[in-house]
Parts: sequence; C-alpha cells; structure tokens
Amino acid sequence: MEKSLTGIKVIQLANFIAAAATGRYLADHGADVIIVEAAKGDPIRYTQEQEGRPQNIKENVAWEYLNGNKRCISLNTKTEEGKEALFKLLEDADVLLTNWRLGALERAGLDYNTLKERFPKLVYAMILGYGKTGPDKDLPGYDFTAFFGRGGYTQNLRRRGNDPITMIPGLGDNNVGLMLAMGIVTALFNREKTGKGDLVTTSLYETAIFNMSMMLLGVQYDGQAHNYPISIYDNMNPMNGAYRTSDDRIIQCACPDYNPRFEQFMNAIGRQDLIEAGKYYPQADMIAAGLIKELIDEIQKTFLEHDVKEMDEILRKGDIPHSIAFSWEDIMNDPQAHAVGAFYDVTCPNGVVRKATHTPVRLENEGELEGRTAPMIGEQGREILKEAGYDDAKIDAMLENGSLYIWEDKD
Repeated sequence: MEKSLTGIKVIQLANFIAAAATGRYLADHGADVIIVEAAKGDPIRYTQEQEGRPQNIKENVAWEYLNGNKRCISLNTKTEEGKEALFKLLEDADVLLTNWRLGALERAGLDYNTLKERFPKLVYAMILGYGKTGPDKDLPGYDFTAFFGRGGYTQNLRRRGNDPITMIPGLGDNNVGLMLAMGIVTALFNREKTGKGDLVTTSLYETAIFNMSMMLLGVQYDGQAHNYPISIYDNMNPMNGAYRTSDDRIIQCACPDYNPRFEQFMNAIGRQDLIEAGKYYPQADMIAAGLIKELIDEIQKTFLEHDVKEMDEILRKGDIPHSIAFSWEDIMNDPQAHAVGAFYDVTCPNGVVRKATHTPVRLENEGELEGRTAPMIGEQGREILKEAGYDDAKIDAMLENGSLYIWEDKD
C-alpha cells in the first residue's frame, strides 16, 4: 500500500533526538527523509555507555528507532560546495527539519527569513528549547532541562521530602517530536490551499507546559495544585492511588470520578465494610473529615493480602481501571505491546538483530509500519547527489576536498 506522505521530501538538518523523532514519524508514513549529518556523526551515535550497548557504531538501537526508514548524506556545510549541495537538495524539498539554535542558523545563512525568499513553498520546521521569542529563546535546551526541569516534572513528580527522580532520556524529546510532526502535516495541508510554505515551531518548554495543563490551570484556585510535591497521603482521591501487593509489585488505579465509582471500587476489592462505615463517601465529606490517610491505609491493607496476579484479576473482574506497574523488561515482553506492533526486529549493520520501537500512530489504509535499517554516516550520499543532478566526477571531487563524506567499514 502507498503511504500517505509518499512524494514528500524532508531534509533533516538536526541531531540528537527530538527532531529525529519528527523525521521518523514522517518517514514511517512514506516521506523521503534525508539526514544531513556531519562527518564525525550525530552525537546519538556515541551514547553507548549510558545505554549499555556495545562500543560499536554498527549496533545502535537508539539510532535505529530514531532514524530507520531514512537516507543519509554527510555534507560539510561550512564549505562552499557543501552548502551549495544543501541548497540543491532544498530546491525540490517540501520540508526542512532542524533543531539548530537560532543564532547558529542565522550565522550559517539557514534561518527562515533568509530561506523563505529562495524557497517560498518550503515548510520550515524547528524544534527549540524554550521557543522562538522571549528572553530565553537562545538558551540551549535539552529535555532534562527545558522539558523536565523548567516544565515542572523534576520539582513535582517526587514524594515530598525525597530526592528528585532520575528522568528518562528521550521521553520529552519524543513527545515534542511528535508535536512538531503534527504541525508539519498541518502546514503541508495548508500549502495545498495557499501554495505557500510556512514556519512551524514548537519547543520542549511549550510542550511541557501543555502536558502540565491540569495542574497549571488548577494552581489558579486554592486547591491541590499548590501542595506539590506531595506524599502518598496527600492524594485527594485514594482510588487514584498506587498500591503494593504481597509480592512487592505496584498496581496503579485510576478512578478520577470518586463519587460515582466509590461503591464499585470497594465492592470489587471486597471491602463492603468501607461502604457501610458511611464516612468515606461523598468525597468532599471524606476530605473534610481528614480521612484520606485512613482510607489509603485500608485500601493498602487489602492489596497486601494478594499477590499481583490475584489483585490484577480481582480488579479486572470488577472492571476497575488499573494497571500493573511494568518494568522495562515487562514492557519488552508484553503480548499487548507486540500485538499493537510497538516493536520490530532490526538487523543492525553488524548483523545483530535487536528490537526497536515504532512511532505510535497507525493508518489503516497504509498497512503495517516498516522498519528499514537506519543509515550509516553519509551512506546514500552518492545516490542523493545523483538525484540532484551531480555526476560522478563532481561527487568524487567533493569526497576528495572534504565537502562530502561517506562512511567506510574498516573492519
């Protein structure tokens, strides 16, 4: 089946994670995404230690999940010939995708205001740390800082009095990357109507703010939002809590509508006595009476009477929204994750087969998502330049003078 974005050409002038995640989404749905990479390689090629993978550029699952289904050319855009080649690629491109900082783009003559005159139909898409305006627009931005730190995660998602939690690399980046993909598709749709390109931007900070909407809007009122970080006993709704089982597993429950769900929840876990007590319902009276801790302890006592499989079955039978808290290994082995196609097998350039993750959007008319191996540095450089009208002699000269680089296997 033909993919929805077949015929769309994207130039990915970006590194690390967020913009690459955007490109991966577009590539998964048929776009020809061409990575423009420096000869030394994207920094994500060299994060072996923190991921525990081999010290081998040819086995890199982080690179695979971000850049599978793409092609790659390695240009030195600081040379006249390298920059000329980049502009040649942009002549028939639909999208330029970048996460360079604004100042770097301006110094290189690759900022939106410069390029829009030369390429009026180009959709120019940017991921920034803090946004394109404001006093901090030029600060460097990573998801650990602009998303987790400034976005409220690090401060608030911990128990009161405890050390901050260690954030997950790429979590914020993946989130903002998909937001930018949505903006790009919107701009491409609008171009069909107007014939004009556009500047599409989002940032780690803005996306984090949107994600935190419930609490940020709640802080306008005299309520729970002011109390974060909170302890387990500050949870105004004990039926939204996470509880330990007898085998020291955790089950997260989710009954945000306390009053309508109260009897259902208590009947499901066999605690009719908590209903009959008459003091835990309605929610407002329970809170006013200072009974939050007492009710949490009662629910916890019941969970500790069962192992995780037993409690899972009890909650399933009672149709109580819940989930066992999974480890990474649990997720990798979860039949549900595999049933929805969350993972695919990728054969790394060294021949080792590993799992990689798919982007999470499916279109029925496109069929299954594909997972072609991500390119090595500049791997398709020759074919990409030939498509742009370069002959072998010109390409060889660029290789000779360093404006073009193609990785060679020395092993």
